Amino acid sequence: MFAQMTSGLDIHAKALVLRAERQRILASNMANADTPGYVARDINFKDALAQMTGDVGRTLPKLNLVDSKTSSAETGPGNPGHMALAGIQDGQLSGTPTLAYAMQSQPSVDGNSVDMDRERASFVDNSVRYEATLRFINGQSKTILSAIQGQ
Repeated sequence: MFAQMTSGLDIHAKALVLRAERQRILASNMANADTPGYVARDINFKDALAQMTGDVGRTLPKLNLVDSKTSSAETGPGNPGHMALAGIQDGQLSGTPTLAYAMQSQPSVDGNSVDMDRERASFVDNSVRYEATLRFINGQSKTILSAIQGQ
């Protein structure tokens, strides 16, 4: 019976883990903003959550993340001299929740693809969503506790 009461929290617990992982990735991107040749990474949260919950067959919208190496015109995906990256098809993340490369918005001389404005915005957005998920779990837990105690 308790398992049935807490089964609704399972997806939120998994989402919390994914949010924490994404936060770590975004923090790593920001920490390497001055590292020459560093390529920013990110995950497709919706696809990763769908895979964790076993809801893979459902069609989900994809994030508009593009491989930084294939984003420019001269290094397009059709160039036979370039290697195909796993998890990216037609400039977007595929259904696999593996790490993908973030789109490079402004080319740099040293090959670093970290855009601090984008990373900060993503970091704050992910933080707010992490906090919202945590508050939802706390609220559900308090509701279950109140029901058990009969208050």
